[in-house]
Amino acid sequence: MTPHAPHAPYADPAAGAAVKAADRAHVFHSWSAQGLIDPLAVAGAEGSYFWDYDGNRYLDFSSGLVYTNIGYQHPTVIAAIQEQAGKLATFAPAFAIESRSEAARLIAERTPGDLDKIFFTNGGAEAVENAIRMARLHTGRSKVLSAYRSYHGATSTAINLTGDPRRWPSDNGSAGVVRFWAPFLYRSPFYAQTEAEECARALQHLEDTIAFEGPASIAAIILETVPGTAGIMTPPPGYLAGVREICDRYGIVFVLDEVMAGFGRTGAWFAADHFDVVPDLLAFAKGVNSGYVPLGGVAINAEIAATFETRPYPGGLTYSGHPLACAAAVATIGVMEDEKVVEHAARIGETVLGPGLRELAERHPSVGEVRGLGAFWALELVRDRETREPLVPYNASGEAAAPMAAFGAAAKKQGLWPFINMNRTHAVPACNVSEAEAKEGLAALDVALSVADTYTVQGA
Repeated sequence: MTPHAPHAPYADPAAGAAVKAADRAHVFHSWSAQGLIDPLAVAGAEGSYFWDYDGNRYLDFSSGLVYTNIGYQHPTVIAAIQEQAGKLATFAPAFAIESRSEAARLIAERTPGDLDKIFFTNGGAEAVENAIRMARLHTGRSKVLSAYRSYHGATSTAINLTGDPRRWPSDNGSAGVVRFWAPFLYRSPFYAQTEAEECARALQHLEDTIAFEGPASIAAIILETVPGTAGIMTPPPGYLAGVREICDRYGIVFVLDEVMAGFGRTGAWFAADHFDVVPDLLAFAKGVNSGYVPLGGVAINAEIAATFETRPYPGGLTYSGHPLACAAAVATIGVMEDEKVVEHAARIGETVLGPGLRELAERHPSVGEVRGLGAFWALELVRDRETREPLVPYNASGEAAAPMAAFGAAAKKQGLWPFINMNRTHAVPACNVSEAEAKEGLAALDVALSVADTYTVQGA
């Protein structure tokens, strides 16, 4: 695999100031107190890097929002978008369009089992929203079970399914959602000591939740195959298979959210492939076309698709299967095949990122645990390894979040753009990140973790 060398960054502070001024005057940013943010003005990006107008270049260990799986500005995908724009820039979703049909075929070929029908959306939240609607209509039931430590999107149903604090301001308590604890041995809610114990107790907890909620009232169980923003907690062996068996026993639709984990991120086309499990519905987005044009969707099994064979599905989007987005998906999947990006992600995780992050953990008392696979890793940062007290409190902000802010500032000073959530930093570079780039990122993390160490019991 030959990575695309980034252009040399250039300096144009005046242009940067103009971009920043227009942003601050007119752009309303998501998840933010508008007067407290200072967004970086970005001048360009290529491969695993982006740069600002002051000439500072950053190695992106966040992949945008964990979606640039083939990096920025891949020439093959850019050319495909340009070609599609010249041929047919847009068209309504009710028609058969070449790029839409081909994207659906290529996705269906790679999804597990008989998930052969593809409903296109504009992103991941809409994919989750429609998957849950399909499950409720298919079963005639209303309740949905979702896990704490999860994120499923910001639309009405998706935000109520979400388990992290972003849900709180929008949670009206009437969306028919019941939450449960999924397995997470490092912070086990079940007092487990081994992965086998965690798996067994988590499955029993799920069974108990279903029993008390009423199995006949539950339409679906939704899980991120490997939770993303919540901390990249790879499920223990047997857990997802156990959930599949429970769903089958009670006639519950099993939905896997692979919006972040899909399309090579874990070193497989879909994270479900690691666990030999097939859901009834699979939500995807992000990596399907590396985020070059907004696209998401639901892969649907034969039984649920048959429900809507003669009964209209009451849902749709103006831009469902947009030709430009689908052309980008076709090209991205082709790049991933031709350049063996999925295999590369598996190899870089096994030989560079995993070993390198574990070596950092041995030397830095701020690292409580290293978790991940492929190009999908998290470092759990703690004040005290013995007690596992997080480096910052749950949902910390302001001064309480200062240790993570200091860590982030140190990483950026080293030319690394980190992905930080609560007390974790995630190592989620492009899936085609080169070995040299991965090692560059590890070296920057080494310096930044020394700053985090100063907030630990050992470093205080």
